[in-house]
Amino acid sequence: AEARVTPPAADVPLWEEGGWEPLPSLAGEVEADVCVVGLGGSGLSAVLELLRLGRSVVGVDAGSVAGGAAGRNGGLLLAGLAAFHHDAVAALGRERAVRLYRLTEEARERELESGAGGARRVGSLRIAADAVELDDCLRQLEVMRADDLPVEAYSGPEGQGLLFPNDAVVNPLERCRHLAQRALAGGARLFEGSPALSVEPGRVATPAGAVRCEAVVVAVDGRLEALLPELAGEVRTARLQMLATASTDDLAVPRPVYRRYGFEYYQRTPAGRIALGGFRDQGGEAEWTRDATPTPAVQERLEAFLREGLGVRAPITHRWAASVGYRPGLLPLAREVRPRVWAIGGYNGTGNLVGAVLGRAAAHVAAGQPAEAWELFGGDRA
Repeated sequence: AEARVTPPAADVPLWEEGGWEPLPSLAGEVEADVCVVGLGGSGLSAVLELLRLGRSVVGVDAGSVAGGAAGRNGGLLLAGLAAFHHDAVAALGRERAVRLYRLTEEARERELESGAGGARRVGSLRIAADAVELDDCLRQLEVMRADDLPVEAYSGPEGQGLLFPNDAVVNPLERCRHLAQRALAGGARLFEGSPALSVEPGRVATPAGAVRCEAVVVAVDGRLEALLPELAGEVRTARLQMLATASTDDLAVPRPVYRRYGFEYYQRTPAGRIALGGFRDQGGEAEWTRDATPTPAVQERLEAFLREGLGVRAPITHRWAASVGYRPGLLPLAREVRPRVWAIGGYNGTGNLVGAVLGRAAAHVAAGQPAEAWELFGGDRA
């Protein structure tokens, strides 16, 4: 008899291992020093930093903790901005670019020290898809070496490019759930299923309640411009898609791979599964959308690369997507968009570390304290 193949999980990320006890929705009116809108990695980093600063915090999320891109990404903890370091130096100047890189390194070390989500140092690769990209890798190598940043030239089974020996990987969903549990234990009040219907100075309204507060931190990446319409045209939502396989020995990759300028990315998990994302640019204009449903156009490209490019024959067990924010230029958004309302987002697909840095920085400015990272990222500058 022919073996029955189980169809891939419909829009469930590989990282979902169960065991999460849902949080209540906000009902009625509550008060806090600060309301944080969005309970992904950046929002939860803000919540924890606010607690450390002695502020009372209420956090709300339209869905569940890390139900958006924070729990549905590739699980890579890569130092630096979305732009490669040599491009950041050219655009921002050496001193600023190096300091920004160092801030993300510090954030990565915090993740490794906490161990949340099984964070572990394995290094990462940037692999060139062609000769032109390899030349770009060599320029990046030269600039990073001049700035004393950890990098090595690489040639191996994955291809040619660069090795970043200190980078890490993580289960992003479990990482955020761990942060939420820490926040709850520290006295924060967190509510799932509570979309912000309006964000005003001093008040955030949800369908069944409201938060009265002195300050608001909006830590939403995908769909940020829907919540704060004044950001339309400056932040744009895109759909990123991924798939994952059953455990396999078809591909032995000890560290994650960033390929074709980062448009494709993949890793082999400790359980032997291949997690692969990419091809957003080949999905066309349809991928600029707030719809986070996987599509045949991109999933077929991912599967073709999995089979033909990577030689993986293992069955596909998961297909999923997430909404993320993109912003022109090199830097994400960090701004007081309304009086006493600070917004962060637009990470261009690389929010795990940058979002944590900005979440903590936003906590400081919302608490009336200076933050070096806020200034370096251009906070409050148009």
